[in-house]
Amino acid sequence: MTDQTAPSTPSPAIRLPAARRRKQLLDVALEVFAVRGFHPTSMNDLAEAAGVTKPVLYQHFGSKRELYLELLEDVGGRLRDTIAKATSEAAGPREQVERGFAAYFRFVAEHQAAFQVLFGGGTRRDEEFASHARRVEGNIADFIATLIDVDGLDPNARRLLAHGIVGLAEGAGRLWLHEGLQGDPDELAARIAELAWAGLRGITRD
Repeated sequence: MTDQTAPSTPSPAIRLPAARRRKQLLDVALEVFAVRGFHPTSMNDLAEAAGVTKPVLYQHFGSKRELYLELLEDVGGRLRDTIAKATSEAAGPREQVERGFAAYFRFVAEHQAAFQVLFGGGTRRDEEFASHARRVEGNIADFIATLIDVDGLDPNARRLLAHGIVGLAEGAGRLWLHEGLQGDPDELAARIAELAWAGLRGITRD
């Protein structure tokens, strides 16, 4: 006997409040972009991964580029806030360095897709995205500069040193992620913090 059951159709997406839907779309897009990169990914791909129609996606983001830029802003803000919160709980300058690096490398371990999107090659190859990533680095460096405790050091020198510390963390983080996050993030953070602290302690006013 022939089965007369009608073929099933995909269930419609659950209706969410606008703010929750936007966050869901950003979360899904982050994972997709981290794996595929910006240019190979289409709005169709993002809509399908999120379980929504393309018109729904366009209700929240006018273009794929607009969506990606918002992701960079969101991820950069979360990383900066993570470091700021960790260092604010430190008892002194050395503990600030240690807590700051620990927060950074835990972020890499716990939010791999976010770190990949922010500092990965796809972002660096697009000038607008690269400029945005540099702005994120600059914001973090400006914050770190306020933590550098060297008497008599002028603000420009503090900012240069802060950028060096950001570069140290980013370079180590990218390699660590590329090599599969081998080892404990706190152990890695402790080694990098020791290196940074030794360098900072060796700085004297000219």
